[in-house]
Amino acid sequence: MVDAVDLKIIRMLEEDGSLPFTKIARKLGLDESTVRKRVLSLKKSGVIRKFSIVVEPAKIGFNAVALVGVDVAPDKLLEIAERLAQLPETRYVVTSTGDHMIMTEIWARNSKELSQILSKKIGAIEGVKKICPAIVLEKIKG
Repeated sequence: MVDAVDLKIIRMLEEDGSLPFTKIARKLGLDESTVRKRVLSLKKSGVIRKFSIVVEPAKIGFNAVALVGVDVAPDKLLEIAERLAQLPETRYVVTSTGDHMIMTEIWARNSKELSQILSKKIGAIEGVKKICPAIVLEKIKG
């Protein structure tokens, strides 16, 4: 079970995944070994799946970012979600109960490339019924 200390550690690591355990320990008034053991336990239990980085797409040449809703034939939902996950342009893919059956984030170099991805890669997948892209103007959090 995750307790209040675990939650504090998780929040600190969410903010900066490279934060040394010694610094976390100092801020929380704990021993470094306690923090290390707690993080290891959180990893083993699946609470922490992995440590990763957050990239600013425009800084590496991806100037067109879109959140894309994809509606599909119900019997093809998981198959199409898996195919979308294999595209190098997708940053994440989730199935949902909202307005669209699948949501994905696409990074493209420009709007022309984005259009090609939507029409030739996603639109060409058998079972895709509708694609609803929304261009990201500015990311506020995350």
